[in-house]
Amino acid sequence: MSVKSRERKARHEAERKAAPPHATQRTARQSPYKMRLVIDEIRGKSVNEALSYLAFSKKHAAKQIEKVLRSAVANAEFAAREANEALDVDELYVQRAVVNEGQKLKRFTPAAMGRATPVQKRTSHVEIVVAEKGAR
Repeated sequence: MSVKSRERKARHEAERKAAPPHATQRTARQSPYKMRLVIDEIRGKSVNEALSYLAFSKKHAAKQIEKVLRSAVANAEFAAREANEALDVDELYVQRAVVNEGQKLKRFTPAAMGRATPVQKRTSHVEIVVAEKGAR
């Protein structure tokens, strides 16, 4: 392994450790518009408030977002354990929550007189970053 590649590996490792705990779900099979309606409700809230909101929400997107949020909390716990630091899960809050548009699945449906009309099945990318309230 060359010196440059060792340096690059060390730099990437340092950046990964310095990054805040986050979780990402790519190509979730729901339109970004519908996902954003739910994600806007939890942005900035504490993790416990956000999880309780998502648990009682009737929207289908809430289940998928809840999985991502639980994963982000687990990643925060793991990072704290790796760094041998104390972490109070009750002090975590949703620092950043973003839903971006993913790849569209392009399909066709039958139409009148033997024609076909295009259908775009939209997907979403969900990213949630959590942080401790004391670290604001």
